[in-house]
Parts: sequence; C-alpha cells; structure tokens
Amino acid sequence: MKNDLTNSTGGFQNRVGFILASVGSAVGMANIWMFPYRLGQNGGAAFLIVYLFFIALFSNVGLSAEFAVGRFSGTGTLGAYEKAWSDKKKGKIGLGLGTIPLAGSMGIAIGYAIISAWVLRTFVGTVTGDLFKVESAEFFAQATGAFGSLPWHIIIVVGTLMTLIMGAKSIEKSNKILMPVFFILFILIAIRVAFLPGAMMGYKYLFVPDWSYLAKPMTWVNAMGQAFFSLSITGSGMIVYGTYLGKGEDIISVSRYTGIFDTIAAIISALVVIPACFAFGMEPGAGPPLMFITIPKVLEQMPMGRIIAVFFFLSVVFAAVSSLQNMFEAVAESIQNRFGLSRIVGIIILAIISLVIGIFIEAEPKVGPWMDIVSIYIIPFGALLGAFTWFFIWDKNKFKAELESGREKPISERYFAMGKFLYVPLAVVIFVLGIIFGGIG
Repeated sequence: MKNDLTNSTGGFQNRVGFILASVGSAVGMANIWMFPYRLGQNGGAAFLIVYLFFIALFSNVGLSAEFAVGRFSGTGTLGAYEKAWSDKKKGKIGLGLGTIPLAGSMGIAIGYAIISAWVLRTFVGTVTGDLFKVESAEFFAQATGAFGSLPWHIIIVVGTLMTLIMGAKSIEKSNKILMPVFFILFILIAIRVAFLPGAMMGYKYLFVPDWSYLAKPMTWVNAMGQAFFSLSITGSGMIVYGTYLGKGEDIISVSRYTGIFDTIAAIISALVVIPACFAFGMEPGAGPPLMFITIPKVLEQMPMGRIIAVFFFLSVVFAAVSSLQNMFEAVAESIQNRFGLSRIVGIIILAIISLVIGIFIEAEPKVGPWMDIVSIYIIPFGALLGAFTWFFIWDKNKFKAELESGREKPISERYFAMGKFLYVPLAVVIFVLGIIFGGIG
C-alpha cells in the first residue's frame, strides 16, 4: 500500500516490506555478540522471560509511538518534533530538541560503519583464506589499527548509502533480500552447530532456567537495556520509517511483528554462537572479540568450517548494512528536506561527513570511546526526549487518531497510561543507569 503522505522518497509498498526494513534496522551485531552472553549469564530462560516482557512493552508502546509520529508528520526527526511541540505552540523548541536524537543517529552511524568495515574485511578474509593464515587475534588487530580497514570502510559507507538513493523503494527492496538471507543463513549454521560434540552444554547455558536470577536487579536492568536498544528506539530512525507506512496499516500490529522477528533473530544468533563456543571450550562472553577472534577459531576447527565462516560473516554483513540504512536514512531525510536538497546531493554530503570523521577514528582505541559517548549519553537522552514528547507534549487526540488509522479496534486508555507512567519513567531509568554502569544496552 502506498503512503498517503507526500514524503518525497515515497512509501513502502506493503506491510511485509515495512516489517522487514524495521527488523533490518533492529537486528544488528549486538544481537550476535551481546544477547547470547547476557542470556546465559543472567539465568538463561529466567532472563529470557524478563527480556520478552520488555520487548512486548517497548514494541507495543515505544516503537509504535515513533512509527505513529512519523506517519502523522510525514517527515523525519526534526519535522516530527517540531509538529509535536507545535501543539504547545513551542515548535522551535521541538525543532531544537530533535537535533539531539538526530545527532545520535549520525554519531552511531559513523562508529557502526567502522565496525561494519571490520566485518566486511573479515568476510573477504574468509573468502580468500587470509583469515585462516594468521591468528584471528592478529587479523583483528590489523583491521582495528589506524587506517586498518580504510578501503572496506569506504565500501561500507558508499555501498550502504547507494541502497538509500531511491529512498523507501530501495530500502524496502534491499531488505526483502538482506533479511530473509540473514535468517536462512543463520538457521542453517545453527543446525550445523547442533551436531557438534559438546553443543548440548551451550543449550543448557542458554535455556536451563536459574529462577534465583529473577530476584537480582541486574537481571532486570540488563534485560531492559538489551530490549530497548535492540528495537532501535532512539527517538529518530524509526520515526523516518513511520513516514513510509501507509495510512491503512495497523501501527500496533507492525510494531509487534518487528519485536517478534527481532527476538527470533537474537535467539537464532544465540543458538549459533553459544553452543559453538562450548563445543570448543571458548569464552562465550567476550563481547566484540567474540565475533572477530573467538568465532573464527571455532569455525576453523569445524568440519567445513571455512565454508560456514563465509556464510556466517556474509550474514553479519547483511545485518550491519540493514542497521546502517536506518541510521543514515534518519539523517539523509533531514538533510534533504530541511535544506531543500536533492536526494543524491544529500547522500553525497552524508557520505563525506561520515568518512571525514570516521576515517580518523578507525583505530579501536578511538572508536571505542566514540561509541561509548554516543550510546551511553546521546542516544538514550534522545530516546528519552522522544518518549517525553510523544506522551506528554503531542496532542493526545492526534496521537490516538494516528494509531487507530488502519486499525479495527480503538486504542485503549491503558496504552497512554502505560506510555506516561511506565515507558517514559523506564526511559529515564535507562538513561540514568546507562551513565552509572557505563552502558546497559
């Protein structure tokens, strides 16, 4: 269904395309290296239950709110905040506040592109065999040194931005390929891993519940942070995707499907990574080195491991590009519409900004602090501003009407009560605890 609004980049053609694009934004590398570890270290199935609770809450309330304000405004981050605050005759304040989550999208995209370049370089290494000619730690060190992944960095930024050149149509078409292939590849790898001797210990680590963890505050904190950031509720990127959603689509429904498929992707990732680590006695909680050092070692020891490595890192490249699309699109839309530029000119400007900054922070000691600042301070604060704006500033009648467009049943008052008195306070908690603990997502 075509978008009824006059967004200059058009709209998604149907619900499937929209959901796949939204899932593509949500499914990222953190699903692969962070979720499995946190699931196992926080009580297995006990953590999963808490995580599913927060996924349900955040997708139904937080994600749907961002889709709704995007579809209502017909424009991206800046315009959405401006229109929402205009109901209080404070449009300029809204416009100013909108720059914060937009800066978060740009900042995380710059850093994420660098990490994505490491993934692309590793994928090429699996194809050429270079990854297996040296220790994986040495290969990783080469990639993460100063200008160590420059050509791959350029390819990632330019390649991702090229997929955005036609706006909604190209985003939809690329994700209709990227996301199904990602799921198929990971499922096939998970099946292969299941036959490894010792894999059963990994499944016990993941899914045998230790109910005592439900009484531990950090189980809830980690599950909440993981769910929040996994859904890409940043007060920016999902707003833009909302502008591409047709008026006849049920926002609550597509938000739920996005949460469901994002969770499936995280669980499938866990079924690949953790049993493989246990089968070969590797540390499952290594963070980013898990992907670039531990996993190559595991795959090298497996029968047909090099072939599996090619598919594994190819699927991670797909996940990285689909996430980058959303981050870049939020900024591209604002550049295009705020400054009255053509789509191509906006994309070129975005590529230049991203590369000029990113190239000089490619080294791991530089990109790490960059990502910490963006992910601990800017993005959670931007998400908090968004949550407050939608549920306390935006006119409730307009909000309700947008949610009910394309929906058979009316929106219950419970939705707005949960938004005001549960979702917004939790956004505050995530922001504060993120600063205290140095990040919880």
